Amino acid sequence: MIVFALLPLILLTIAALNFLQIRTPKANSNLQDSVDVVVPMRNEAENVEGLVASLSAQDGPFHFYLLDDNSEDSTYELLQRFTTGDPRFTIIKGAPLADGWLGKTWALQQLYEASNKEVLVSIDADVRLTNDAISKAVTLMHSTRLDFVSPYPRQIAENFAERLIQPLLQWSWLTTVPLRFAERAQQKSMAVANGQFFVVRRSALNSIGGYQSVKDAVIDDVFLARELISSRSSGTVINGSDIAETRMYASWSEIKAGYGKSLNKAFGSLLGAFFVIAFLIATSIAPLIVGLFGNPYGWLGFAAMVGTRVLSAIKSGGRVLDSVLHPISILALIYLIVYSYLVRTTVMWKGRTV
Repeated sequence: MIVFALLPLILLTIAALNFLQIRTPKANSNLQDSVDVVVPMRNEAENVEGLVASLSAQDGPFHFYLLDDNSEDSTYELLQRFTTGDPRFTIIKGAPLADGWLGKTWALQQLYEASNKEVLVSIDADVRLTNDAISKAVTLMHSTRLDFVSPYPRQIAENFAERLIQPLLQWSWLTTVPLRFAERAQQKSMAVANGQFFVVRRSALNSIGGYQSVKDAVIDDVFLARELISSRSSGTVINGSDIAETRMYASWSEIKAGYGKSLNKAFGSLLGAFFVIAFLIATSIAPLIVGLFGNPYGWLGFAAMVGTRVLSAIKSGGRVLDSVLHPISILALIYLIVYSYLVRTTVMWKGRTV
């Protein structure tokens, strides 16, 4: 029964090390090189005004390329309206979806080809930045001599479903990947990234042909990081909770659709998914069950897993008290994994089948 305490304690140790060592963009500098900021957008009418306001407030030598990916709403018209008179913005009408590509990676490839600066920053349309966010992220990449960094935004979670699931995004890698080691280890299996906010040197991106190598990847951010690492580039996820925030999903139905399109691609194979589910049960659910049957090792393991969630919540700006709901969160995640496999051939996203 000691295993139900040992595994959680190992995860708690990794989480504690990452809590202390994760890179956080703090320093600001007068950037000597210009930076291109690119945003792929499809059916994002509700985000246009807030996005443009957030980008307009950025301090630095930035040019913004915003691409409308054949939206079915008023995204393109709103982009033109809210950027009129500001020469820092270039609005692009996206080409029809190319064969073999997914929508986001096709949009990113077009933006990559349209831009020309040495540093490329990609932002999702629902991300909101502090005025110095881009400058701080690029400064950190330069100061650490990395080829890419991925600031992880604070994930806004308001309703109960969001509070159960969204904190697991950061928790999952904070407790399993020793980030400082992974940063230089050049191991694809340890790659972590978040496409909501991604900073990369163009020279590194050129070495893999832009987004060509991930053109059909649903989890394009992680797969892009893997391709960059394979080409001998170095980079890491960093703590972006102080400089960026986003609310990915606002309801359980949106959560199901979002995770439904991606989780079946996250673990490599069906066997990999079974292994992950077994690992989640062994580390996050079994200790509580064993503890309820009177075994002290179970309670120790449960306390350790709650500890990992507490550290993750503090670092990411989340709700610390929700940490005690961790076993319920894991049950919900396991449901989403199974659901993702059941609907993997019928998932619609942004009006397209994924």
